[in-house]
Amino acid sequence: MAMTAFAHPLQRHIHELKRRLLIVGASIMVWFAVAFAFSSELIAWFKRPFQDDLIFYAPAEALFASIKISFLAAVVASIPVILHQFWKFIEPALLKRERRWAIPLFFLGLGCFVLGLVFCNLVILPLVIHFFVTFGMDRSLAPELAVGLYVDFNVKFLLAFGFAFEIPLALTLLARAGFITAEWLARYRKHAAMIALIVSAVITPDATLFTMLLMAVPLMVLYEIGIWGAKIFGRSRMSHEENDAQQTASQRAAG
Repeated sequence: MAMTAFAHPLQRHIHELKRRLLIVGASIMVWFAVAFAFSSELIAWFKRPFQDDLIFYAPAEALFASIKISFLAAVVASIPVILHQFWKFIEPALLKRERRWAIPLFFLGLGCFVLGLVFCNLVILPLVIHFFVTFGMDRSLAPELAVGLYVDFNVKFLLAFGFAFEIPLALTLLARAGFITAEWLARYRKHAAMIALIVSAVITPDATLFTMLLMAVPLMVLYEIGIWGAKIFGRSRMSHEENDAQQTASQRAAG
């Protein structure tokens, strides 16, 4: 009986999560169709750090580059929807007075994502591109970058840093909702560092130590900020008991 009682709430959470993900996916698909119509302008904007013209080797390379850059634009345009669905997913676990944070947290989450994009675009990408291009030119090699690899390189970095800057806010909200605690996050700090290195190795196209560290180190720093956020704003035991009492009262009233 106890396992059955536990399974029902878990199934509801999984069903609710699927529904939220479907809404996010639909938003990304709609914005992708819009962004694809302006893919040439997006590619022209992307190539600003590299002065020479981009080339393509395979017949479909330019097409796939347009698809990737349109997907990035679609994700960025869907960030309000993503944040709203994330909030609606954790909202039932929050107290009534905590639900008033919706609008401030919405803009805070949007600002964190934009900050991640700006940081990557102004600091990380120019540094990485300059390092590799200069490394080749110092050895009397002429840089000719393929549009597919160039766009793939940029899109992965931008998306990774955009979502990475949401880590502190996401961890703080999950702690406030009672799903995790600061102590739990600190206990798995080494595991988080290993995951950051693995994610960096997967996302970075060349997987060199230089680019891996440029991504892994900020991820680790953001995780630490998330621990502090969970420690400061995480729900206390009293808040858990208060929330349980409210839910019990609501169930009795409904019954």
